[in-house]
This record gives sequence, C-alpha cells and structure tokens, in this order.
Amino acid sequence: MTYAWLIDTTKCMACFDCVVACKDEYVDNAWLPYSEAQPATGQFWMNLVVNERGQLPGKIRVNNFPFLCNHCTTAPCQTAATGGAVYTRSDGLVIIDPAKSKGQQQIVAACPYNVIYWNATLGIPQKCTGCAHLLDNGWTQPRCVGTCPTGAIQWGTLATLQSQITALGAKVWHPEFNTGPQVYYVGAGAQGLVFIAGALYASSNDAAIQGATVTVTAGSTNLTTTSDIFGDFWVDGLAANTSYTVTITATGHTTVTKTVSTSSGSQDLGDIAMS
Repeated sequence: MTYAWLIDTTKCMACFDCVVACKDEYVDNAWLPYSEAQPATGQFWMNLVVNERGQLPGKIRVNNFPFLCNHCTTAPCQTAATGGAVYTRSDGLVIIDPAKSKGQQQIVAACPYNVIYWNATLGIPQKCTGCAHLLDNGWTQPRCVGTCPTGAIQWGTLATLQSQITALGAKVWHPEFNTGPQVYYVGAGAQGLVFIAGALYASSNDAAIQGATVTVTAGSTNLTTTSDIFGDFWVDGLAANTSYTVTITATGHTTVTKTVSTSSGSQDLGDIAMS
C-alpha cells in the first residue's frame, strides 16, 4: 500500500487553511519519533504559491499551487542520508528521523523540490511527515486534507486515486527529476506551463464569433479548442520559450494564422478580426 495526494489547483481558492492546519499541528509540537517541533517561522511543510499568468492589460489566469514533500519512491534525500536517517515506511511515507539526521545538512541540499528545511537551532532537517503520527492513531487523512474546504486536496492509497489521476490527466511536479513523486497535480499552471488566448469577432459587423476552431501546434504539440459565446478562446498547457503556430478557422470566415512566441510567458493575442 502506498499513500498519495491528488491536488486540483483549479479548485484551490488560496484560503491557506491547509498551511494553517499544518502549522497548528506541528509548530511547538514534537511528534516523536517522526518529527521534532516545527519552528514558528521559516518553515512551511505545506506551502502555497499563488501563480499569476498573463499580463495586464489582457487575459489573466491565477493558479494556486499547494505543495509539500512528494514522498518520492526514489527519494534523493534518502540517498544522501547516512545511518538510516531517512527511511520509507511500508505505506510510502518518507520520514526523516529527528535523532539520526542530526547534523546532516546534506539532506536539505539533496531535495530538488526545495521542500526540506534546516532547523539551525536543533541542527536537523525537517519536512512534511504525511501526519504519520495521526495515521498511526486512527486518523484517516492528514490535517491538510481534512481542512481543505473545496476538496482541492485529496488523499488515499495510490490504487484508490489512480482512476481519478488518469481521468483528470493529473501530473507529478517536475517529472524530469525521475524521483517517483506520490503527489499528483491537476491544472497546467502548477506545471509552470503557459497559455495562448484571444477573442474573435467578425470584421463585417463586430459580432463575437462562437464555435471557431483554434489549433496550436509546435513539433509534436497539437492542441485544439473552440471559442465561446463571447468569442474568447484559451489554449492552456503550453511550454514557455517556444514558437507556436496558431490556426483559427470558422465557418464563413477566412482562416487566420499567427506565429506566437511564449518566450515572455503566456500570451493574450487580443481582439482578432476575421473577414
């Protein structure tokens, strides 16, 4: 059995309840043998970043990105540790032993996600434990999960979550690290991706064009969407620093083709007239 998190960034409203719950559980509270007390400042075992994409004036999208230890199946922190200071439980939770890890600052440096913190006062590395102490005492979920009011943070065994992960197209954070993370994300913004957007109207009468097909291509990337009742379209999940070809077709109108670079991030093409 391996536990996992499924975080839907599109449902997160940045209430920070998960962050506060984590602080409430761990600040000034030691839960040995899993963790010493978290300091009141400087550490966020559950963190949240508000990621704004786009530019003003123009279209904007905001993705709220809760993140924590990925409890990797191939954990770099465990490889870097000595004397069994980092270990993986049978349920997949990766734990830093507070006693054995004393003085091992290399554990912090080994994490490519920067979610391990150094407690200078105690001389130990610290991070999310998955609320292992609560699970061992009959709790059915970590504090961050139970406090989320929108259901943006889900948790369970990987087997029970797998169908949702597949259906929602959830992805791990930085798959190129090859660490086998057990936290999966829904929402392109969480992956550092960008969008191309615009608004279509008929040059003959200034009416919004609904149902136009917008295709964005570059190499093997080929994404398609349709414009809404206001003529607006969004193509999300694109890579930064890439040149894309945007092709727009609508019945009764001349095809529009544009070359768009995402070197400066998400792009709003503004109002586009179709003759």
